Amino acid sequence: MRLIALLIVLIPGIFGVIGIKLMRDVLFGVLNPPFTSLIVQFILGLVFLIVGLSFVGGFIFYRDRKRNKVQDRFSSRSPKNGSNRS
Repeated sequence: MRLIALLIVLIPGIFGVIGIKLMRDVLFGVLNPPFTSLIVQFILGLVFLIVGLSFVGGFIFYRDRKRNKVQDRFSSRSPKNGSNRS
């Protein structure tokens, strides 16, 4: 089960690393073959980075919330003092 969780986190992490590499190549002026311009390469690299980091961050947040390791404002339970804000 841990191996499956590792693979679930590893694949989007690899996309994030590819995004960083694409943006770094734009900084040094290296155009990779499937892209037509540096702007397109940078935007796709930024999208890869944001998607990869948000997935890994969401996975870690979900796991921590399930194990009650987050602050009270992030937990999905109702407030302890009984007040209902609506």
